[in-house]
Amino acid sequence: MAHLSYYYSLGLPSAGWISVPFDPKWTETELQKRLTLSHASIFITTKELYPLIKHLHPAVVIWEDCLEVINQCSSLRIQQVNGDLPFYMGFTSGTTGEPKAFIRSHDSWVASFDCNRIDFHIDENDLILIPGALIHSHFLYGAISTLYSGGTVFLLEKFSATQTLTIIEKQPITTIYVVPTMISALLKHNQTIEKSIKILSSGAKWEEHSKLLMQKRFLNMKIIEFYGASELSFVTFLSDQQKPGSVGKPCHNVEIQIRKANSELASPNETGKIFVRSKLTFIGYLNEDTGAIQSIHDENGWITVHDMGYMDEDGFLFIQGREKNMILYGAINIFPEEIEKVIATHPGVEEVAVVGVQDPHWGQIVTAVVKGSTSILELKRVCRKNLSSYKVPRKWVFVEEMPHTTSGKIARPLLRELIESKVKGH
Repeated sequence: MAHLSYYYSLGLPSAGWISVPFDPKWTETELQKRLTLSHASIFITTKELYPLIKHLHPAVVIWEDCLEVINQCSSLRIQQVNGDLPFYMGFTSGTTGEPKAFIRSHDSWVASFDCNRIDFHIDENDLILIPGALIHSHFLYGAISTLYSGGTVFLLEKFSATQTLTIIEKQPITTIYVVPTMISALLKHNQTIEKSIKILSSGAKWEEHSKLLMQKRFLNMKIIEFYGASELSFVTFLSDQQKPGSVGKPCHNVEIQIRKANSELASPNETGKIFVRSKLTFIGYLNEDTGAIQSIHDENGWITVHDMGYMDEDGFLFIQGREKNMILYGAINIFPEEIEKVIATHPGVEEVAVVGVQDPHWGQIVTAVVKGSTSILELKRVCRKNLSSYKVPRKWVFVEEMPHTTSGKIARPLLRELIESKVKGH
């Protein structure tokens, strides 16, 4: 399915169609939701998966049959396509778990390819390893942008730490696209890589303790992190250890504003809502009922996904958290992401989420939900050492598994519902 996503993400747009990658790991209910939302005309799948999904859509086509016809064609006719038109549809669920369809244009993707050349210093001489499924835009971008620049792509059907390390050792790989969970898996193998390699990470903040461990294994490693969103594409990038805790400076041709609650521009180091303007941003969300595309740009082209943060005097951006995740403790605003970063530094913590649970006196109290093998006392010590006293969680809940959205993010609303009863029982 990774290679199928790769082919139709290139082929369908060339024919003037909109490509909508689907994940074979989605349940039938999740697939049906996205088929309805996308108003799909044709559903392309593999021969292996066809029996499982043929009943979901009236026009299900088998990829292997398509490939036979393609291979018999003597030449390819590529239609000239207007760059402003939609070419790619993806799904973002945020923390709610309910999918929203977003639309990107041809021109927005082509504009984002400049970031490879100017910000990441990747060109036609690079050999890129994509170890994750192309359903994820991070990996799909890595593959297509490399081909656009004339480089070489190595694909894995699905992530395997063992296979990834083997390919890095045996092939002349110069760059690898990863997400932080992959880095954790690579570190468990205790393998040392001496060759020079560039690691591009996105999807979540790469924690400093993990970077230090990685540098001990990858002896000639260059780190590039980038911050962005499905709606925004690239926003900032950070090279190596410029400013720990920051997500870096704006990418090529990207403008950033920090706005206060009254819409005035914030001063350096003053927290506000992050607004972005660039040619890389999406067209809009698809309205499920009407099929119309709804833009969220303002009259001057600025857009926000309601992340909160600040820029320092040197122009580096610091993310504090998502506005809707903010915990209102009395008259104080607390960002759970800051607390999560601290708790995650403890080696006994596998996964952590911090949420605000309703309290009649304080409004909300800071509650930490932890998956791992450690004690509350240990975690409180870590928090007290690194956080203001009012940010230390008042309640702690240990779980066997965290609830996630289909995109792999922690489903905070569901988590809050699950722990309300536990917390009230304390």
